[in-house]
Amino acid sequence: MDKLENQQVEEQEIDLVEVFYVLWRKVWILLVSLAAGVILSGAVTVFFITPQYEASSIIYILSKTTSITSLADLQIGASLAADFQIIATTREVVEPVMETLGIDEEYESIVKDIDVTNPTNSHMLEITVTRNDPVQAANIANTLADQLKMQIAEVMSTDTPSTVERAVVPTERSSPSILINCLVGGLVFLVVAAAAILIGHFMDDTVKDEDDVKRYLGLDILAAIPLEHLTEEHIVNKGRPKK
Repeated sequence: MDKLENQQVEEQEIDLVEVFYVLWRKVWILLVSLAAGVILSGAVTVFFITPQYEASSIIYILSKTTSITSLADLQIGASLAADFQIIATTREVVEPVMETLGIDEEYESIVKDIDVTNPTNSHMLEITVTRNDPVQAANIANTLADQLKMQIAEVMSTDTPSTVERAVVPTERSSPSILINCLVGGLVFLVVAAAAILIGHFMDDTVKDEDDVKRYLGLDILAAIPLEHLTEEHIVNKGRPKK
């Protein structure tokens, strides 16, 4: 049993070595494929994919009249944060923002670009807007924060919450990442090229050398005559009986 297992391990090691040498002999194809994947992915990212920009504003949901020394007020504020996350993307908040900024789009197209989060263990809401126009992203984030503050004051019948940070116009794209896309594209092309090389190699069952004879036919080679030592006459007359 141990002998059989050792033989299987040995065959597996030989196969892995064979795979390595098959790929190594075609390493130039792999390198070309890698470079092609990087270049093509970079070109597609730069010229065909619209860049997106993120702008964020932050508000503090507790009003000025709330006693921050009261533990009950703090606990209520934490529980209300989740409710205000939902309110932030309702039509009562979003549609006035669209009207104020003159955005002629569907409500659904704006909502999908808005992300409202409540940082852990805080009484703040962070409003992040992702758009292909950096100026518009900042304007929507700030206007939405102002509208949400008024909505919170109306719902809670209290003073308007405070602004912690207003959004600024982003100068760098948030997505797509040129570096990541180039790395992914190069890796995909490399894997595809390696798979094509290995499939072509293992699907080729022609006998090329002594190792193939032993592998496919199970025969041992007693002698071999190099092809370059045979004359044209030997090749033409091969197999013909002598007169």
